[in-house]
Amino acid sequence: MRANSLQIGLIQLPRRSKRLLVILADTMLLSLALAVALVLTSAYQLEGMQNIWVLYPVTLCIAIPILWQQGLYQAVIRFIGTQLAISVLRSVTVTAAAIAGVNFWLGLDLLFEIAAISLIFWSFAVVVMVGSRFAMRAFLLYQPERGERVVVYGAGDAGARLVAALIADSDFLPVAFVDDDLNIQGRSINGLKVHSPDQLPSLIENRGIMRVLLALPSVRRGKRRKIIENLEPLPIHIQTMPEVADLVSGRARVDEIRDVDVADLLGRASVPPDEQLLDACIRGKTVIVTGAGGSIGSQLCRQIIQLCPQRLLLFEISEVALYTLDKELNKAVKHHELDVEIIPLLGSVHHLKRMRSILATFRVDTLYHAAAYKHVPMVEHNMIEGVHNNIFGTWYAAEAAHEAGVGNFVLISTDKAVSPTNVMGATKRFSELVLQAMHERGSDTQFSMVRFGNVLASSGSVVPLFREQIRAGGPVTVTHPEIIRYFMTIPEAAQLVIQAGSMSQGGDVFVLDMGKPVRIEDLARRMIHLMGLTIRDDDNPDGDIAIKYTGLRPAEKLYEELLIGDNVMGTEHPMIMRAMEESLPWSRMQGYLDKLLIAAENLDCLQAREILLESIAGYAPMNGLDDIVWTNTRKETPELVKASVTKLDVHRTGTTSAATP
Repeated sequence: MRANSLQIGLIQLPRRSKRLLVILADTMLLSLALAVALVLTSAYQLEGMQNIWVLYPVTLCIAIPILWQQGLYQAVIRFIGTQLAISVLRSVTVTAAAIAGVNFWLGLDLLFEIAAISLIFWSFAVVVMVGSRFAMRAFLLYQPERGERVVVYGAGDAGARLVAALIADSDFLPVAFVDDDLNIQGRSINGLKVHSPDQLPSLIENRGIMRVLLALPSVRRGKRRKIIENLEPLPIHIQTMPEVADLVSGRARVDEIRDVDVADLLGRASVPPDEQLLDACIRGKTVIVTGAGGSIGSQLCRQIIQLCPQRLLLFEISEVALYTLDKELNKAVKHHELDVEIIPLLGSVHHLKRMRSILATFRVDTLYHAAAYKHVPMVEHNMIEGVHNNIFGTWYAAEAAHEAGVGNFVLISTDKAVSPTNVMGATKRFSELVLQAMHERGSDTQFSMVRFGNVLASSGSVVPLFREQIRAGGPVTVTHPEIIRYFMTIPEAAQLVIQAGSMSQGGDVFVLDMGKPVRIEDLARRMIHLMGLTIRDDDNPDGDIAIKYTGLRPAEKLYEELLIGDNVMGTEHPMIMRAMEESLPWSRMQGYLDKLLIAAENLDCLQAREILLESIAGYAPMNGLDDIVWTNTRKETPELVKASVTKLDVHRTGTTSAATP
């Protein structure tokens, strides 16, 4: 306990006090080295050395400033490495040469004795200066056996820093390195041996390893994915240190251990962005993001400020989300010394006059419309609000952009807009039709929409839900064993949205390449394995986590599509396609909007659904009206509910044609 208390006391000392202690220690060690050199050479008895005591202050006056200049008093002893020895060698060499010069000045003209004094001083000083620092480092980092025994995968600089941080500040006990670099296998780094990845199974079995920590912050995603796939079958928890971008930006520390990002397993190597496409709608311009506090909106904002717009307007209905994002972005602007004005604005896209005022006042050039309700069952149970937010919010924002002369309007759409089976998908497809019709009507604003699938770790996403269920001990809930989805990382989606918007010619539907679809059950199994747990099923009744099938939710499809039909063209970006799809003329769309507005004002879910059925080709609801308020207020009038189901059946079977407005 005494040693531990002394460790903590030394670590918690103010930096100035630590520096003073090290200088005092160096003063004594250098004096001792000089004394040893003088005694061993009998310099005290040599003729002309009566003023030998002058050597001590001269040595210190030369050595201490040199050591300071070499950075030895700025280094953190717990994290010192081989660079320390090089710095000490430089400093002591210069000091030894100075001692030789002073000896000659004092009158000692015996070159052998001068060389002997300098050489002995140099040798002894190097040993005690380097040795004392490594001894102190070992003392400060020493911990008795405690905590989980872990292996660090990656024996580079990041791995060495991670081990030092873990020993000093965490409950993990690093016992070995693993690295696939043959040149360093078998070596010892920070006192830990570097092993081959092939030796991991035996390390786990023989040394009680509980988890592997990945120290690969700058490794390419393809190689990282391969490493994780090889580790997945092992009975250990796999975690990682932050990526190099987060470390450089200050958003994370080396010792902030996280669960492995599922994107490392599902994502594919991203295509480098086209800088011209990134800059076209943003650099030097005034940009606004609606729904700025959401998953996609906030990521758009993070990437937009790096492209140096003149100003960025954050438009958000949630006060908490707006405050949090405004604080984060202003911190990033200050940290990276960006010349960007951040303007937080509370409000709803339903408020047409406020939208007009904002866009005209700030002379907005580009608008990214990310304000929408996107959770399928939630919108199904709150139909009228889904219509208000997703359809009228888009229409009002687009009309305000048209009147204010906004150059580009980009709608964030979804794969659920294709052959929709639910209210959320239908409202997003209707929003696409509104923008296409407005383009056909004529406008100086370039309207476009970008359609993509699920984004990993967004609000409401299955990934954070699974992670939470696994940590709680399960079960992990999967709606259907065959359900599949497309996935993309939030940063990649935002980057592609920005580039797609720059290619707009007006009325474009852009579709992002989502890669291969993923079975949700496979995703659940991999997440369980990555957390070092086993699946409990009939074949393994003693497993850790069960997978429970809950059945498809209201209006949920087994798979999603990205295109209506097969008419698609490539663009100048290999991961962005332009879909050529049918649209409606503005005169017809205006009629639908007027009728839908009346239905929404009357809270008439039945009429709203009829309008969506008439206007959206391919809309085929899988269920009756599930709006919570609608169904509860009509329990005493079941004929209305029956009428809704009858009209839905008529639409499905096609026994009668839909009326035109």
